[in-house]
Amino acid sequence: MLAFAPLHDAVAAAGSALSWLTGLLEPLAGGGATAAAIVLFTIAVRLLISPLTVAQVRGERRRAALAPQVRELQQRHADDPATLQREVFSLYREAGANPIAGCLPLLIQAPFLLVLYRLFSTSEGGTGLLDERLAGVPLGHHLSDGLAGAAGPLFGVLLVVLLVVAWWSSRRARRASAAVGTVAGTPTEGPGAATLGRLLPLLPFTTVLVALVLPLAAVIYLVTTSVWSALEQAVLRRPQAVPSRPLDRNR
Repeated sequence: MLAFAPLHDAVAAAGSALSWLTGLLEPLAGGGATAAAIVLFTIAVRLLISPLTVAQVRGERRRAALAPQVRELQQRHADDPATLQREVFSLYREAGANPIAGCLPLLIQAPFLLVLYRLFSTSEGGTGLLDERLAGVPLGHHLSDGLAGAAGPLFGVLLVVLLVVAWWSSRRARRASAAVGTVAGTPTEGPGAATLGRLLPLLPFTTVLVALVLPLAAVIYLVTTSVWSALEQAVLRRPQAVPSRPLDRNR
């Protein structure tokens, strides 16, 4: 159908790229060349959106630095939530700290995940990728297709990795929310801030739920991007050294 023509073209392009990468990696990876190609494809996607991730972390640091001013606004406008919301939005806007920017890296990846799903669940790619396997398991295999043979252990390992990364990311999200003052029941970022503050730490676990209905190829994408995110966040959010003050020799 014409309405799906752009998606079909994207799936065909992704199929051609993965087939090229598979041929390139086959001498080194053998039967796992296509899986390795998916990992490289994922890394390429993450490198493309890395500027957004850096902007997200900078925004969080700006909001954390503004926390004392937000608390002051809370005290000043405790009886006027509408004014409080307007003043906080104005403060964030002037400082370039957009609270919504943190969702962009996750949202931008959705189309890539959809392309992989179509590529390994249909014949749209037209590249024979549906026949590719990892450890004897077709890359188009779903959990609902059964756990016989190597499928059970393979999916089990991937889901455990997703759970561990989701747990770590959830802890980090809770610490980040506490740092910027998004405590439940306080409208520091508008009426929905309390709900958002409770939902954000649960968001990483949605990858596990999504993996339950995706083909193996897309699960490999999820695992790779989740591990990349964890490592990226660990690097970008490492404690920053506070510059030491020079000694005052006149004392």
